[in-house]
Amino acid sequence: MSFGKMNETINIISTQPIKDAEGFVTASDTVLATVRAYKEEQRGTEKWANMAAFSEASALFRFRKIPGITVDTTLVITDKDGRYNIIAAEDVRGRGMYVEVLVREVKASG
Repeated sequence: MSFGKMNETINIISTQPIKDAEGFVTASDTVLATVRAYKEEQRGTEKWANMAAFSEASALFRFRKIPGITVDTTLVITDKDGRYNIIAAEDVRGRGMYVEVLVREVKASG
């Protein structure tokens, strides 16, 4: 993976519940990292058809591994197009250099 293909800037976010003085709980976002990533939207290609177990995934992000941060399903990714919940994250080819993340887009209800 070259930097030429990593042309999306993404934020990796941790969401924490915060209770205010009146007892109401709201979600607070903390940006853990801002990195460049390769983004692939879901299409009707053979590659996406082979990932049938992840049929609810709407996009795939691939980026360099970030020292000290473990990317898992508790985190959220944002980019210029929106906000995404992480469905699955794995090390690409087990080398510890890149992380591949399948995500589902968060859509506002209403």
